[in-house]
Amino acid sequence: MPELAGRVADAFEGRVRAAEEATLSPLAVRSYETRGRLRPLEECGVRTPFQRDRDRIVHSKPFRRLKGKTQVFIDPAGDHYRTRMTHTLETTGIARVVARALRLNEDLAEAIGLGHDTGHTPFGHAGEDELDRCLRERFGVGFRHNEQSLRIAEELNLTAEVRDGILTHTGEQEPASLEGKIVRVVDRVAYINHDIDDAIRFGILAPGDLPQAEIELLGTTGARRIDTLVHDLIESSERAGDIVQSEEVGEAMLALRAFMFERVYLGPHARAEHDRAHAAVRLIFERLADRGDEPQAIVDFLSGMTDRFALAYAEEL
Repeated sequence: MPELAGRVADAFEGRVRAAEEATLSPLAVRSYETRGRLRPLEECGVRTPFQRDRDRIVHSKPFRRLKGKTQVFIDPAGDHYRTRMTHTLETTGIARVVARALRLNEDLAEAIGLGHDTGHTPFGHAGEDELDRCLRERFGVGFRHNEQSLRIAEELNLTAEVRDGILTHTGEQEPASLEGKIVRVVDRVAYINHDIDDAIRFGILAPGDLPQAEIELLGTTGARRIDTLVHDLIESSERAGDIVQSEEVGEAMLALRAFMFERVYLGPHARAEHDRAHAAVRLIFERLADRGDEPQAIVDFLSGMTDRFALAYAEEL
């Protein structure tokens, strides 16, 4: 069989190139026209560069640790709450649907989606904000999880297109590719709706608490809201030749996001959780800084922690 495998590998790139020219939109990134990697890497004969990036992410330790990092609730006791891992998988699945419908590069969208949160701290945005404060007070530098995700992508030697999409999935800089823009929008589509589901399960919200005008437009369940948002994103983007939402649906999603920040992410119940997260991050940070660790070494160690490991480490200190 080795000679058969050799023939398949010899023909693989040509078949992919032909298939992409026949099926992909002119706006899609072509798999074999990547701007390359930071370091030379012998390519695989049966995977495109973006498929290889996908596998390099999935087999990495930062990706595996996402299963132990908070999405909304710190180290929750229940089995069905989202983690940063499940958020990543939901985001990636939706991104592939949108990319396929728009005839864009699914493999590129998938790799960006899988890697976008690998640099996130424990304790979600509460951990991110506290690490940022500590760094600014002590060293005059800041922290943003997308920049740390880029650092991991660079260590994994991912392609330029995947690195760009990971860096720009949040923040002021826009992604260079439409595939990156899909992940940027879909990231919000995913977390707003699954965080509503978790908040209702946790008892912080009741279905009747949700803003009615937005719910009537988008849907009464998470599945219906995602379906509405995805269809709107696809149809609006196809008309515009860019990744955009319609004004009505986009405003409804932002209103729902603002509601979640007010009632869940920064609501009264979150204060004790955030205090616990802030105390753990600060204690660990100060101990590492006091012993002379460099800022980037502290960031790499602390941002790589899972919730449970960080709480246990802080308890030991």
